Order: sequence, then structure tokens, then C-alpha cells
Amino acid sequence: MENELTCLENRERSWLRFNERVLEEAEDERVPLCERLSFLSIFQSNLDEFFMVRIGSLHDQMLLDKEARENKTNMTPGEQLDAALTRIRELCHRRDRTYAALLEKLREQGISIVDFRSISAESEQYLGEMFKREFLPLLSTYIVGKKQTFPFLKNKDIYAVAVLSTKADKKQKIGIVPCGTGVFPRLIAVPDRTGCYMLAEELILHYLPVLFPGYRVASKTLARITRSADIDADSVYDEDLNYRDHMAEVVRLRQKLCPVRLELSRAIDQDVVERLCAQLRLSLDRVYEYDTPLDISFLYGIMDTLRSHAELFYAPRHPQDTPDIVDQRPVMDQIAKKDVLLHYPYQSIRPFLRMLSEAARDPQVVSIRMTLYRLARDSKVVEALVEAAENGKQVDVLVELKARFDEENNIEWSRRLERAGCHVIYGVEKMKVHSKLCLITRKTPEGIQYITQIGTGNYNEKTSRLYTDLSYITANRAIGEEALQVFQALILGETVDHMQTLLVAPHCLQDKLIDMINGEILKAQQGGKGHIRVKLNSLTDKTLIDKLIEASQAGVQIDMIVRGICCLRGGVAGLTENIRIISIVGRFLEHSRIYIFGDGEDARYYIASADWMTRNTLRRVEVATPILAQESKARIEHMFDVMWRDNVQARDQQPDGSYIRRYPGAKPALSSQNWLYDEAYRKAAESR
Repeated sequence: MENELTCLENRERSWLRFNERVLEEAEDERVPLCERLSFLSIFQSNLDEFFMVRIGSLHDQMLLDKEARENKTNMTPGEQLDAALTRIRELCHRRDRTYAALLEKLREQGISIVDFRSISAESEQYLGEMFKREFLPLLSTYIVGKKQTFPFLKNKDIYAVAVLSTKADKKQKIGIVPCGTGVFPRLIAVPDRTGCYMLAEELILHYLPVLFPGYRVASKTLARITRSADIDADSVYDEDLNYRDHMAEVVRLRQKLCPVRLELSRAIDQDVVERLCAQLRLSLDRVYEYDTPLDISFLYGIMDTLRSHAELFYAPRHPQDTPDIVDQRPVMDQIAKKDVLLHYPYQSIRPFLRMLSEAARDPQVVSIRMTLYRLARDSKVVEALVEAAENGKQVDVLVELKARFDEENNIEWSRRLERAGCHVIYGVEKMKVHSKLCLITRKTPEGIQYITQIGTGNYNEKTSRLYTDLSYITANRAIGEEALQVFQALILGETVDHMQTLLVAPHCLQDKLIDMINGEILKAQQGGKGHIRVKLNSLTDKTLIDKLIEASQAGVQIDMIVRGICCLRGGVAGLTENIRIISIVGRFLEHSRIYIFGDGEDARYYIASADWMTRNTLRRVEVATPILAQESKARIEHMFDVMWRDNVQARDQQPDGSYIRRYPGAKPALSSQNWLYDEAYRKAAESR
């Protein structure tokens, strides 16, 4: 057992290593300044979500069974919490140093973030008058005492906290003022100093004495709490409720879940901290004091003021048209003759959107079926589906209302689709539908024709410019017929049990992957070369991890590109010495999932919506499709090779689970994302 544990990694620790790689991008002086600001903001929003989801989940596990042990490193929930919180403090200190360094860089660009210690008396007078005129009428105050209950503090909102005293009552009271998240602009321009800003919460904090007349403000700080978001939508489901109304209630419930973190901008009396923790039912180890503002999303506003300075940003890149689709001909007619593989963001999502719009108007199209998980704010996909329904097509849409943090958006989209006449369904009980699947059925003179699209990412025009994803569009009949079976099962609230061509979770994915890994093991045992190449966001499935360890021990070469969580350590002697793992973190979020088994003519290529996590392989509806067209196979082989040779954004995982960034050294610099974009530009130009 002890030997086995040396090649397994704790999930939470691995995620924190990933967020450390995001922080590295903010630290990297080779990255343009404003992009470094963006990475720092992403680091913080990632950490917020980690507390809301993972720390919240561990907190719940402790309440259920303190002695339960996770299946990778045998740690209890308490041990995982202690390890995670300790590491988070280290990363936050590093974040604070990075923020201070970036402020210095901003000052060189004429941008400053200040407080009242560094402004003139004239500026202070101006801000004081503005506070009384524009802030004071809109602010609420609370004093915590016997007659006043402790106010409800919203998740991630900022509050000014004052320690109050009077001559008549020596016992200190706590005053709390909501800092108006969404009410006031965060960045307040300081007069007479171009490019100089003060944060709205700092302005409110300074004028707390005005808000609490009759009290002396003994000390003060800014505070922000993070609440758990780990709510099981199905566990609180009432069958008498409409499911969409139920999910709206779940969203409201989430806002009231227990706090898991208290952040402070300044030190205040320890007894006051203890009183706050008692009210919030938080232990003191969940209190964090920072030098960095509690919410640094205002950095995006700073970036907007610097847009005219092109050198502070990445060079503009625009998704290119694929050479495989000609504008002058209907897309579906072209797909009928040739499969098409789109690679976002290097290639545009436009051919797929065009195909949907054509399908909405094509008299031969009988039906459109689609799964929707996350959508853009102004979704062209929804517009096409609405048009199709209004034109009399049968439109079946599975809208996943349990897409975390997108529930409210999806509820609204489902209402709009229903109003247009679409048949909207909400999936399988106690299971998310995470697949990216679209099926267009046509009735032609030659018979029924299926056009199937299967992707690795959401039908979201915005993220298709920011995430790397793959979209395979084919008229292959076997794929179309099995896609139809998937939809027929989903409409009945069920899942498919058997598939010949597609890999479909929860029943027909993990076991098929194990079979293909076994196939590579058999090759190695028979003296041949077993080879597995996989690109994922996350790897946590213990069953698949154990099988990969077995394959490595049998001599199978395993190359893995895992962006985020990776609970397997490669390069451990005697166990995973044939496994190499890299992570790529760069300008675009690596989101595509690729599975390749074997080499040469016998190699099998798949793209999928599923990471190798137990939740994806056994507890969600996911779809992986084989890539059948030789040209598309060659492209996937090529793109994996380019990413594997990256020596700019790639990090090599070490046997202890840490990562070391690659640098070009004597070799030419190869950033896979830049390479693939340059290639897309070149091929688009050649096709023109």
C-alpha cells in the first residue's frame, strides 16, 4: 500500500498546484502586463470557487463521517482541509507579493491605486463631499447587539466592519456597513491626479465615523465571506414541484449556505474576530488577512483604461475559417460528402452556427435534437433553435439546469425555448447531462440522413474564442443512429446501456476505455509497442488510474496532457516510469479532451466531453466519438504532437507531483497555442 501511495496524488492538493500554475502566469515578466493582471484575477476567482465547492464539500464530509478516507492518499476530510488551508495561505502570500509588483508596473503606466494616506487635502475634501452626496444616502448600517441580530452577509460581498465604543458603555460593539457591491463603481477617480483611483470600499471605510455618529471607531477593517456552494439539487427535490421552479429555489438556497471563509483587509482586535467567527460559525483557521484587496476583479476595469496601449496585451488573434467548408454552398451538403473537424479558438464556430441556421430553414430537415450545458449571453444557438421550432421543425432540447453557477441563465433559456415551441427536457434524475451532442435529421429522396455534431466544449460563442475545443461534424450513419438512441433515452429520463460506436457514460465509457487500455497492454506483453496518448482537463478516476499504472508496468508508453487536477504521478520507478505527464497553461484555456490508443494505421482516435473523473465516467451522461475520417485523424495526431513539444507554456510533472516549467534553452521556442494559431492563419490564407 505504501508503495502504491507514492504514485497517487490528493485531488485538492493537485488542484492547488494547478492554480499555482495560473499564478505563475501573473508572475511571468514575459507575459504582457495587462494579461498578468487578468491571470491574477483568474487565480482569485479560481480560489473563490475552490472554497465554495471543494472546501464546502470537505466541510460537509466532516459532518457526515470524520474518519472517512479518500481513495488516493487515504486522507480524512480533516487532514485534507488542514493541508489545503495551509497551502492556500502560502499561495495567498505569494499572490500578495505579485499584486504589489504589478501595482509598481501600473505606476510606470500612470495608473495608481491609493488610499487616504497618499492624497492631498484638496482631494480628500472633494471625496468627502462626494461621499456625503452620492454614497451616504444609499448606505445601510447595522450595529450588532442584544436588540439587533447579526445581519445576513452575502456571499463574496464586501463589508466595512467597525469596532465601536462610547463613553457611557465601555463594552465594544460591532458596526457593519455593506459596501454596495453592484451599487457603486469600484474605481473612484481621485481629482487632480490623472490615472489615480481609490476603491469604493476604502472610501466607505474612511468615513465610517460619519455613518456611526455618537460612537468612536476604535478600529476598522474590510471583510468578505465565502459561502459553500456545495448543494445537492436532487437531495432537496420535491416531486410535486416543477423541476425548473425547483432549480430556481436551489439557486436561492445556495446563497444562504454556511460560510467557509472570512477574509479581512486589516488586523482588528482578536476578540472581535472571535465574535465574528462565533456569529458566522467559523473556526479561526478559516480567517485570512490580506495585503491585497479582498476582490481584485476591479483589475479588469484598469485593463479597460489601458486598451490603447497594445503592447500591454497579447497581440490580437481572430478565429479563422476552416478550409474544409466553402461559404457558397450549404454546410449540410458539404458534411454529407466529408467529415469536418473544427478546432477552437483557432478556427471559427461560424460553420456550425451556419449549419444550425440552415437546418432551421431547410424543408428537408425534420428535427433538431441538442444538449445544452452553458450558453453565451446572446446565444446564436438558441436563436437558430427558436427559428427551427417556429418553422415547424421538431426541436428537442435538453437543458441542463444543474450546470453549476449557470443555473439561472439556463432557467431563462429554457423558458424562451419553451415559448417558441421547443420540447425542453431536463435530463436524468440524479445525473447531469454534460455531453455536447447535436443531431439533425433530414428526410431526403434517398432516405433518412443524419448530421451529427459531437464536441468537447459548450455551445458558447464567447468561450469558443477563449477555450481550446474540438467539434466533429459527420454524416456517418452509425454515429447518427447511436446519437438518436442517446436522445431517445434522455427524453424518457433514461441512459443507454449498450453502444457499438460511441462511448457513452455512465454505462458505456469507463469499461470501453479499460478495454482499449487492455488492448495496449496486450500489445506490450506480446513484444509490440503499446502506446496511449490522452489530453484531459482532470484525471481522478481511481479505476482508470489503476489501469494506467498496470499498463505502465507492462511497458506501455503513456503520454498525458492534463491541464488541471491530476491524481496520478508519472515517472515513479517501478510503478509509473513509462508515464509522462505535462500541463499547459497559457493564453487560452486548454479544454479539449482527446483519447488516442495505439500508433499507425491501427490507432483509434476519440474526442469527448468527458474528463477521466469518476463523476464524468460513472455519474454523468457524457459522449465520446471515434474520429473516422483519415484527414481528421491526422490533424489530431498533429495537434497532440505540437502540444507535446511545447517548451513555452508546458510544465513537466515530477515524480513528487510538483511541476517544472519548460524553457526553450537552445531549442527554438514553441508555444503550441501560438503555433496552432499561426497554422490556422496560414491555411485560411492558402484556401482563399
